[in-house]
Amino acid sequence: MEKDQTIGVLMFLVSIAVIIFYGWLLFFTAWTIFVLQITVFVAAAAILAILAWIGWTMATTPPPKPIDEEVSFTTVSEETVEEESKE
Repeated sequence: MEKDQTIGVLMFLVSIAVIIFYGWLLFFTAWTIFVLQITVFVAAAAILAILAWIGWTMATTPPPKPIDEEVSFTTVSEETVEEESKE
């Protein structure tokens, strides 16, 4: 088995084990409310962190340079055609 396949199988098995452990924590322990609170907090924090990252990226990225109105695709195409016809 190649390295990528081994890592894939390991990821699969760990994921299944975590799903089973999470289910056991939710349904068979007294920590149900705590586990749900942690889960909701982590999910909300992940979504808000992604939104914060998008906002930071938008705020710190300089605006694109404006496109010169005199130079357009049609103008460039017409110039190219004229140059080719002269040759």
